Amino acid sequence: MNTAIHPHLARRTSGVLLHITSLPGPHGSGDLGIGARHFVDWLASAGQSMWQILPLSPAGPGNSPYQSVSAFAGSPLMV
Repeated sequence: MNTAIHPHLARRTSGVLLHITSLPGPHGSGDLGIGARHFVDWLASAGQSMWQILPLSPAGPGNSPYQSVSAFAGSPLMV
């Protein structure tokens, strides 16, 4: 097996899918502050090695983050 591509491919890994806004935060929605730090610490203590997030772009039709009007814009609700 060629592991020179990416070190994570050399072994099995697991992780959690959690959108940043699902974390606790001071304004009713999570951010990359202390709540994210605690979550990453919990991931490590639970033996997880990856944190996958959903798109951070503005929601598109039907409030879908997967049909954003721009692939390069950040959501104004997260600023």
